Amino acid sequence: MTTVQSPPAPPTAIRPRVVARTGLYAVLAANAAVVAYFFAQAGFASNALIVIGRLFGLYGALVMAFQLVLVARLPWLDRRIGMDRLTSWHRWTGFALLWTLLAHAVFITFGYADGAGVGPITELVDLAETTEGVLRAIVALGIILVIGAVSARYARRRLAYETWHFIHLYTYVAVVLALTHQVAVGSTFTASSAAKTYWYGVWGVALGAVVLGRLVLPLWRNTRHQYRVSAVVPESDNVVSIHITGRDLDKLPAQAGQFFLWRFLTRDRWWQANPFSLSAAPDGRTLRLTAKAAGEGSAALRHVKVGTRVFAEGPYGAFTTLHRVRSESLLIAGGVGVTPIRAILEDIEGHAVVLYRVSSDRDAVLYDELRELALAKGAELHLVTGSPVPDRLAPSELARLVPDIADRDVFLCGPPPMMKAVLRSLGELNVPKQQIHFERFSLAG
Repeated sequence: MTTVQSPPAPPTAIRPRVVARTGLYAVLAANAAVVAYFFAQAGFASNALIVIGRLFGLYGALVMAFQLVLVARLPWLDRRIGMDRLTSWHRWTGFALLWTLLAHAVFITFGYADGAGVGPITELVDLAETTEGVLRAIVALGIILVIGAVSARYARRRLAYETWHFIHLYTYVAVVLALTHQVAVGSTFTASSAAKTYWYGVWGVALGAVVLGRLVLPLWRNTRHQYRVSAVVPESDNVVSIHITGRDLDKLPAQAGQFFLWRFLTRDRWWQANPFSLSAAPDGRTLRLTAKAAGEGSAALRHVKVGTRVFAEGPYGAFTTLHRVRSESLLIAGGVGVTPIRAILEDIEGHAVVLYRVSSDRDAVLYDELRELALAKGAELHLVTGSPVPDRLAPSELARLVPDIADRDVFLCGPPPMMKAVLRSLGELNVPKQQIHFERFSLAG
């Protein structure tokens, strides 16, 4: 009897994300040590409060530069870590920056006030009026405080994405003001030429990363590829697929499971960018996105005309087969989260099981395509419908449908409540974390 063996697991299993994450931590730690060295080299003030304040200021500057790298959308980092994780790190680093800069202002002000024998408010006003760069620092801190306030979960839920994004653009104003403040009064800039070179290098790399990832690369790719709408195909009453063509798409480094920020250049939509996943694996000739009418922007896609120019930023995301550690896979989709799952099924190698969770059969968008793909690739496809109670993706149900689930890579995409429940089930089934792949597509689905 002939035994058919499954293809071996990819040789780069779990390395890309681990290498990128470890590299970021190592670079940050090394820079923290360098900052401490230059701080000590510059000498200490006689007032302990001023010493502490200066140290907070230096580390605040370092955290601010690190923030810029996190949001620069550099392809190498994004493909290995994923925009959702980078965004999460950016959020928590942002709150760390807020408190670090606030501590810098408080300690410095109270330190100088103590030496002058006046109140902190009087001293702050005097510093702003007499010391170059201090007023700019106060304005920068005010901007950071406003951005921190609108980033709080309560406020974020009540702001339109465009409003929230516009306010965040002022971060770059704060960065410039903070940099000029540091140049004007920073003790490390005057302590040695080596320290000055180091800080200019840090800011140069951080700002250069933003310019490259957020401006140069998108402009270059759109100029090269010249994206246009080639077809608009209704998939159901509230779901539509948009097909995109362009030049040299075979040179575009897009992978199944990734997403773009799509901007359709019409009179009423050119300013609005929507994140949608690819719903088919890139074939070098066309790209396809499939969107559900969940808001005004996505609902208007049905009326986009063939031939419309498209400005696309991306591809983004680490929800790809790059991070596989097993030869066999389980793909779990919920609702319109089927779009990246359908693309990954087209691309993935080895035996796959697909679970598609919907309320009813009529909600199963792209199901016919999934069925044909599964048949062609020898995959198992299960359409899971019905009431969520008892949950159809509870641990017992997953174990029944996929008995060898702990030996498979699991790719998961769907609404946040479903993803949370499935992740809990996978934990109860002892599926190793390095085998679970997902991205939270609140900004990318």
